[in-house]
Amino acid sequence: MEPENHKTKAVNVLRSRICDPKFIFNNDNPDSNYSKLKFMISSSVTEACNNSILLLGPRGSGKNAVLELVIQDLLQEYPDSISVIRLNGLLHSDDISAFKEIARQLCMEHQLLFSKAASFDDNSQFMVAILKECGLAHKTVIFVLDEFDLFAQGKQRLLYSLLDAMQSIASQAVVLGISCRLDADQLLEKRVRSRFSHRKLLFLPPSMEDSQKLLMHMLTLPIDSSFPHDYAVEFNSKVQNIIEDRKFKETLERYLNVDSCVKHLLRFLFCAVSHMDLQTGFLCQENFEIAFSSIQRQPKLECLRNCSNLELHILVCMKRLEVKEQSLCNFNSVMKEYKSMHDSFRTSEYYSRNVCLRAFEHLMHREMICFTDNRGQSLSIEFRPVKLLISSAELYQGLRAYNSCPAYLLKLMDREG
Repeated sequence: MEPENHKTKAVNVLRSRICDPKFIFNNDNPDSNYSKLKFMISSSVTEACNNSILLLGPRGSGKNAVLELVIQDLLQEYPDSISVIRLNGLLHSDDISAFKEIARQLCMEHQLLFSKAASFDDNSQFMVAILKECGLAHKTVIFVLDEFDLFAQGKQRLLYSLLDAMQSIASQAVVLGISCRLDADQLLEKRVRSRFSHRKLLFLPPSMEDSQKLLMHMLTLPIDSSFPHDYAVEFNSKVQNIIEDRKFKETLERYLNVDSCVKHLLRFLFCAVSHMDLQTGFLCQENFEIAFSSIQRQPKLECLRNCSNLELHILVCMKRLEVKEQSLCNFNSVMKEYKSMHDSFRTSEYYSRNVCLRAFEHLMHREMICFTDNRGQSLSIEFRPVKLLISSAELYQGLRAYNSCPAYLLKLMDREG
């Protein structure tokens, strides 16, 4: 291998790893969610028993990625013993469309003719009949219900029918619910909950220590014939030094404070690897700093830089009203708070009501604030309830970056924080 080629190859290897869920989640550790989920589903397939499992965790935590890996592995191990039916609560939350979609997928799976004109009862009876036939043929039907909490709304006839059919010895099925709501099982009716297996897997955001382990796992090059031995050893040594460096830990901690989900951590890694210098062929601290600054959300901060002094006052007033937990926040209540601030600090500038109203409308046009709902459109803008679209941290950061920001606004934000 030529010396100039292995540096490009190293970047390509790291990029392919970051984009490969199998490398990230396929873990032989028996305590990993991958191992637990695979064991539960494979046990249901081999022992011909019914099961229902919930995968719970915030968005981007790897629920779908782990499930897809497990299903792919099981389809390779038991190609003739598994069929997968997929539903999404955003598309199939009403019972009629859900049963129709189940019937359509079952017909495709078993090469049967699907009838669009079939009624709700026809599709329901067809599903129960197919489950019994699959049970007799020792074939497991896996139902994947994404956005599970949306299926738990209304009368929950789909969930009841599925779980009730699984009470039969003849049927053989697994119901997998995926939800970002940790209390999804508490949304179930009593009749549904009594038939549920109450098996849950939690996908939690990685801790600082887990994130560092993941980074080492992702960024370490293999010490084999793929790369020159000396290059791979030096590359891995530099990566370990970066991860153990205090400054890097501060950068990583800042990023995890913004968003700690696995999905976005991988995006951060991909961005850092993409900035690797191909001349030296090694990662450095600066690559991660650039990645952090490039993917950090800053659209609101850009808007704040272009705000007038009066608009900043209005935003701080609204934030103070939020902290006071005032139930109704509209232009009139903001003006009262603005007058209160002016009286307290004896500021030299005090703008008229009409000027403040124009600044208020300008903030709404720039989507820094918005109406809480569409009701009351006949009311004047002064009386309609509004809410802030910027967090306290973003507002404070924007005020600090604003050169002509009055010092007392920062003091007010410090006090409220």
